[in-house]
Amino acid sequence: MSCIITEDDNTQPREEIQKFGTMTKDVLAMAQWFKDNNVFDVAMESTGVYWKPIFNILESEGINVTLVNARHIKNLPGRKTDIQDAQWIAELFRNGLISASFIPPKEIRELRDLNRTRRKLIEERTRIKNRIEKILQDSNIKLSSAISNVFGVSGRALISTLPTEMNISEEDIRGMVKGQLKKKIDTIASALEGKLTDTNKFLLNQHINHLEFLEGLIQEIEVKIEEKMLEFHDESELIQSITGICSTAASAIIAEIGVDMNRFPDERHLSSWAAICPGNYESAGKKKSGRTRRGNNYLKGILTECAWAASRTKNTEFSTYYQKMVRKKGKKRALIALAHKMLIEIYRVLKSGEPYVESGHQIIALAEKRKEENLIQKLERMGYLIQKVEARVESC
Repeated sequence: MSCIITEDDNTQPREEIQKFGTMTKDVLAMAQWFKDNNVFDVAMESTGVYWKPIFNILESEGINVTLVNARHIKNLPGRKTDIQDAQWIAELFRNGLISASFIPPKEIRELRDLNRTRRKLIEERTRIKNRIEKILQDSNIKLSSAISNVFGVSGRALISTLPTEMNISEEDIRGMVKGQLKKKIDTIASALEGKLTDTNKFLLNQHINHLEFLEGLIQEIEVKIEEKMLEFHDESELIQSITGICSTAASAIIAEIGVDMNRFPDERHLSSWAAICPGNYESAGKKKSGRTRRGNNYLKGILTECAWAASRTKNTEFSTYYQKMVRKKGKKRALIALAHKMLIEIYRVLKSGEPYVESGHQIIALAEKRKEENLIQKLERMGYLIQKVEARVESC
């Protein structure tokens, strides 16, 4: 349902409503209807993924489309019809009361689709691995107790043999395992002593084939992502200069926020859009829950993974910040706070074009100095006179 509002200098606004289908020819007819009425700026409501084909067609026809979050333009209860929705959106858009959703360029949208598909395939691969582990445990095959990485080179070789050969000799095991596992032949042989039924063998073989198929798809998508990322090589290098961010994470971040930071007035607007900052909930002068809002789950997930990696580094700005926040807020909130800080740094490197400079050692030195000053002040309050002298090292 589409609505056009026109007005002259001396007349009241006039509404014209037209109904169109969702087939390509119908959307093209709607675009032509807009052009015939000299309308080149339109607003539309985002509904799941159904807005995408309409947006793409209108964009290709030279029409500027403003996408609107449905929650931001919700009408009064009892006024929910397609015609009234179209009239309401047109009226809000006409009076400048609509805030546009962030829609990146076409190249970024294609990169986003690839990265999100890759993430879903990796999640599916993890589910298949869990199903394989479940079958092994059901059959009392304790391979995970003998090998730390069941799906490594050695573990995969052993698992692939189980559907066809149940009794694996120690000589066969010695030929399949690598490295330090050759010292644990007896333990591995004991762990493989289980009972696989015919059904379990069939399912195990199916899951192994499914796992190999998924890994092939993931490799193909990663090659396509690398081709798309050639255009954003410089921006990727800038983001990777930040502690805790690798090339895979950089491509996923670029796919979600783009590379043009002029779309966001400052880093606070980007953090608010990503919903990675504290929320506002104030009523009657009282501030209540500050939990984060629901935002871009894909961006929040990759930032949290990067924050976890950065928190485990040594003597860095991020690890120091994480340890400080853990003592105040706990691990989960500290992780979100660190992800927020990393997103701010991502905005700054993309905005300025300058790589991130690690200042962890300076922060640690400053913290040690403050700790020393606090201890001196505490002793002075207790009546001690403190005089700092240089320690002498005597040679033997």
